[in-house]
Amino acid sequence: MIDYSQIPSPCFVLDETLFRKNLSLIKSVKERAGVEIILAFKSFAMWRVFPIVREYISYSTASSLSEARLAFEEMGNPAHTYAPVYTEAEFPDILLCSSHITFNSLSQFRRFYPQTVDRNISCGLRINPEYSVVETDLYNPAIPGSRLGVIADLLGDKLPDGVEGLHFHTLCESSSYDLEKTLEVVEKKFGKYFSQIKWLNMGGGHLMTRKDYDVEHLIRLLKNFNARHPHLELILEPGSAFAWQTGVLVSTVQDIVENHGIKTAMLDVSFACHMPDCLEMPYKPAIVGGTDAIEGKPTYRMGGNSCLSGDYFGSWSFDKELEAGDKIVFEDMIHYTMVKTTMFNGVTHPSIGIWTKDHEFKLIRRFSYDDYKQRMS
Repeated sequence: MIDYSQIPSPCFVLDETLFRKNLSLIKSVKERAGVEIILAFKSFAMWRVFPIVREYISYSTASSLSEARLAFEEMGNPAHTYAPVYTEAEFPDILLCSSHITFNSLSQFRRFYPQTVDRNISCGLRINPEYSVVETDLYNPAIPGSRLGVIADLLGDKLPDGVEGLHFHTLCESSSYDLEKTLEVVEKKFGKYFSQIKWLNMGGGHLMTRKDYDVEHLIRLLKNFNARHPHLELILEPGSAFAWQTGVLVSTVQDIVENHGIKTAMLDVSFACHMPDCLEMPYKPAIVGGTDAIEGKPTYRMGGNSCLSGDYFGSWSFDKELEAGDKIVFEDMIHYTMVKTTMFNGVTHPSIGIWTKDHEFKLIRRFSYDDYKQRMS
C-alpha cells in the first residue's frame, strides 16, 4: 500500500505492484485466447514504465503522429496506427513509425494508400457497425451521423485492393457480453468481407482487469470467433484495462470555504485541468477515507484551484472535519486522466511518480513554470 506521507502534493502515483498484476492478467488472456493485445496510448502513455509493459506486451496502438513516434521510440516497435484524419505533412513520418495503418474513410484510404505501397505496412479500414452499448454520446462512436468509420452501406461486394484488415471500436469500459453483442452485428454486416482480409481489430474498451469482468467468457468468445474465422489475426487494443485501479492522484486541502451551508474543501488540484472526465462524463471518483454524503457527518464538496466556476465536484463525507493540510487522495486516476491534463490557468501541474514494488517512492517528473511558459510559446 502506498505511504501517502512520502508523496509530494499534488502528484499522480502509479502503484507498480498493481500495474504488474493487470499486465499479468492481460498477458494471460492474450496467450490463452490466441490473440494479439496491444496497449492504447490514448488511455495510458506513461513511457517511463514501458520497460515494465514490454515484459508482458510487445506492441501498442497510436492515434496520432506523436503517439506513433512514442511507440517506435519508447515501446521499441512500430505502431498499429489509426487516426480520424491524416495530413500530407505528417503522413510520411507516420509511415516510418507504423506497422499497420487504419484509415477512417474510403477517401482517406484512396488518398494515402499509394504512399504505403512497397513498404512493409498492412493497411485497413475502420468500420462503423452503427451499434454500441455506450450510452454517453461523447463516448459513443456509433451515434447517427458519426464521423468515425465506414458504414456497411458505403462498401460494395469487394473491399478496395490493398485493404488487409478491418477495425471497429464501439466499446468503452465494457464487458465481454457487450463485445459478444457487438460481434454479432459486425459479423452480420461485415462478415462477407472476412475472406478478403488478414486481420480484425476489435478496438478498445475491453475492461478485462475490472473485478467483475468475466475473463473466461471473453476467452471462450474469442476462441469461438477464431474457430469460425481461423485465417484472421484478432487484435484487441484496450487502454483502461492496463492501468485500471493502479494508482492515485494525491492532493492537499488548502482552505475550507462555506456558502449557504455548503462546505467546499479547496484543493491544490483541479477537476477541469487534472480530472476532466469527472466533469465530462460525468463520474464521481472515490476518495480514500471518504464516502458518499451521510447526514450528520462532516460533508464537503471538493473544489479545484482553477478560476472556472464549475471546477468542483461532490459531495463526500468524512469521519472528522477536514482542515488545511489534510491529504485528499483520489483513487483510480492513472488511466485516461494523466493523458488528458491541461495547463489551463497555469495552475501547478501534478508531479508524476511510481510507488515501486519495493515499497519506495520514485519521482519521475516534476512540472515547473518553464513547462507552462514553453507550452504557451
